[in-house]
Amino acid sequence: MELGLYRVAGASARLGYPLRWEKLEIDENRSVWASYTPEYRPNPPLIGAETADLCIIGGGYTGISTAYHFSQRYPDKRVVLLEAKSLANGASGRNGGMMLNWVYGVGPMSDEMTARVYHATHQTIDSIEQIIETHNLDVSYRRDGCFEVFTDEQRAVEAQAEVAHLNSIGVPVQFWEAAQVRQKINLNGIYGGLFDPSEGQLNGVQFVRGLRPVLEARGVKIYEGTAVTKISEGPTIEVTTAHGSVKAKAIVLATNGYTGKLGYFRKAYFPLHSHVFATDPLSDEAARQLGWHGTAGFSDDLNRISYATRTREGHIVFGGGSNSSYAYLWNNRTAFPGTPDSADPAFNEMQQTMGQYLTGSDGLRRAFRWTGTLAITLRRNCFMGVRGEHNNVYYALGYSGHGVTAANMAGKVLTDIYSGSDGPWRGMPFIGEDYAPVPLDPFRWLGYQMMTRLTGRSPREPHR
Repeated sequence: MELGLYRVAGASARLGYPLRWEKLEIDENRSVWASYTPEYRPNPPLIGAETADLCIIGGGYTGISTAYHFSQRYPDKRVVLLEAKSLANGASGRNGGMMLNWVYGVGPMSDEMTARVYHATHQTIDSIEQIIETHNLDVSYRRDGCFEVFTDEQRAVEAQAEVAHLNSIGVPVQFWEAAQVRQKINLNGIYGGLFDPSEGQLNGVQFVRGLRPVLEARGVKIYEGTAVTKISEGPTIEVTTAHGSVKAKAIVLATNGYTGKLGYFRKAYFPLHSHVFATDPLSDEAARQLGWHGTAGFSDDLNRISYATRTREGHIVFGGGSNSSYAYLWNNRTAFPGTPDSADPAFNEMQQTMGQYLTGSDGLRRAFRWTGTLAITLRRNCFMGVRGEHNNVYYALGYSGHGVTAANMAGKVLTDIYSGSDGPWRGMPFIGEDYAPVPLDPFRWLGYQMMTRLTGRSPREPHR
């Protein structure tokens, strides 16, 4: 397979070994990202008592990035990480894979703040790439840019003016006419696109699981299959699990869509189930015949956003595009029942939407299909900070489907807040408990159904 613009990382790629791809049965709820770690074996669960300076609850992007930055800053402090199932089992391993700049839901910002937010996320993507290279991680990723395409002529005109303004304040995005976009990816029904050459795509399962030995070499204790059942706050916090406990000076809630199960932020977000699928891997020539000539991915400008990326191995990953692409289950249930068979109509509709953009793609075989649990806030804004009577409960959540970059950024943010060196983050719109409360069921379920089923829309807040 020609690699073209793909970024190659990891020992297997550098030494010329063939790319790994494990073909799964279609009825497994397993992401394409997880299929590239077939030899991964979770660590044993916690049994007995532990003590720690910091106990991190959750083994996805937020938890692992916090463990990474914290252990780098404080090599002598004891860190324990507890993951209920296996590392990257949640949304970090069940997403669309796009590494994007900005954060969602922040509303209008000053020019200074707009530039600060952009450069913070840009530096985070740089950091992800640097971590992969520094530790020689076998991680599939590419960073050759993503498009936001416009399906309405007026929105394209407005975007062109917006890009000019962003450029004037130091944000290096580009506006491409429709004909230019089609030289990279031949999409139907578009009037132009906003192109960010610094964005890309990441296999989060490889990234998160690849960092386990790095963290363990630093002394971080990682327990998998260890669900937290109780948290007792105080100057020393006691974290209880099924077969053990951890007494820690501070904890990190790195559980995103599952945080409400721990008794925190129940009204701050609702868990939304997002369906995603991936095709069989396509050769570069087959992708070109579909019109995918060279870019990491695209998303559209519609309320029920469609997004797609092409992996280094050639899979086209697609999500969104209709109400059926998502589901909220009564009483905040975080496991989607019967996946993927129960969501088969959604996957069929999603593939039809993909075919409307990429002619012929609706006939491709779906090799993988999965469902991930997102944490959606009412305004679509994430939030990070510290709380509690003793200021020792750190948190980051509410990424609202934009978490590949933001959740990795959270590890640096929380480490800086802990150390008191958070000056560069102060005033940022995602710092602190700034969220609109979401009513609990039955009003939450009724509100979701009314918004999505009756209007066919969902609130889509600007991310810049």
